[in-house]
Amino acid sequence: MMLSVIKHTTAPVKFWILSNFLSPGFKQIIPKLAEHYGFQVELVTYKWPEWLHEQTEKQRIIWGYKILFLDVLFPIDINRIIYVDADQFVFSDLAELRDLKLPKGVPYAYTPFCSGSRTNPSTTGFRFWDSGYWRDHLGFKPYHISALYVVDLSTLRAKGFADQLRTTYHGLSKDTNSLANLDQDLPNYLQHLVPIYSLPEEWLWCETWCTMETKSTAKTIDLCNNPLTKVPKLEAAHRLIPEWTDYDNEIKQLEAKILAVNHSN
Repeated sequence: MMLSVIKHTTAPVKFWILSNFLSPGFKQIIPKLAEHYGFQVELVTYKWPEWLHEQTEKQRIIWGYKILFLDVLFPIDINRIIYVDADQFVFSDLAELRDLKLPKGVPYAYTPFCSGSRTNPSTTGFRFWDSGYWRDHLGFKPYHISALYVVDLSTLRAKGFADQLRTTYHGLSKDTNSLANLDQDLPNYLQHLVPIYSLPEEWLWCETWCTMETKSTAKTIDLCNNPLTKVPKLEAAHRLIPEWTDYDNEIKQLEAKILAVNHSN
């Protein structure tokens, strides 16, 4: 993911990485990767507040950090971030999203799941947001995917939207049946109070939800889970992204050189 961002983005790149869940090996190698490719990197951390209902599963804890603490994770002079999932491949210049003009008072830009003629017919039965509670709750608003999104931190802070997210989460999360997909359910649920700007669907293509015919126009490919096939993500990466193997080999060769130098020292 990081290499695909670097190779397609014309502006200087800085990665902010949550350090809470990083392996010692990754922490050791990431500064060397940054030096080699010419990007900046900074690790951020935040302690889950005691008053806020805490998750117990690692995946849900990560989801919580991904959405609940964006106003406090970064220095106050950082006005915008672009979140990209680690299992995503970027084909376009993310400077487009950096320079995106959001409507006044809107803190987010997310991509809706593929819809209409772009919808993968084989997974229609898994699109829970198209019926029942979610359809009634959303009305005419789309359900968005959280693998890629833009956050205007200035608006998020100024409008108190992050407090609204945490307060709503605290109330809903005590019911184990709510917020099943925490990182997506919460912002989508709160769209009426915390508005979301919808990016063009080309910004995020996923084989699970989108037709193969629309893959050629994708600006990013997300290796999301497929409830029908349950194919491992690395297997899907090699099949769906021809460039993946070259990128993967490039990174592995560089890592091997770095580790060899460290070992000799």
